[in-house]
Amino acid sequence: MGENPRARRLADRIKQIIATRLDKGLRDPRLGFVTITDVRVTGDLQHASVFFTVYGTDEERADSALALESAKGMLRSEVGRNITARITPSLEFIADAIPENAQHIEDLLREARERDGQVADLASNAAYAGEEDPYVQPRERDDDEES
Repeated sequence: MGENPRARRLADRIKQIIATRLDKGLRDPRLGFVTITDVRVTGDLQHASVFFTVYGTDEERADSALALESAKGMLRSEVGRNITARITPSLEFIADAIPENAQHIEDLLREARERDGQVADLASNAAYAGEEDPYVQPRERDDDEES
């Protein structure tokens, strides 16, 4: 089944409203450099999951998550004023794991490159255990034998 187009439009609008509000600033000193990465709205348009990332240390991420959680009511009111839906969806803030996942993938790729280099070094110094071509070749007939 496809995604509800109305839910997708509402999600895009909520993302824009929250990002604009965060850009204007909240009066919470715990809030760091927050980026809203995605918003997903349920099919009944009653719940919105807001995914965010925070640039900084783990402590700054935790503080920003607490700041967003404490500002949830004010942000929901802001969303309610700026959308035309009958019901204002409840908001849930979820820390997006994109930066951590990207770093993990980079680490795996670096490790794979190192192992490929090791295998290439071993292959360059390798010698055949037996003959160079281990497959049985058909015998070549001499023209002298046929006569």
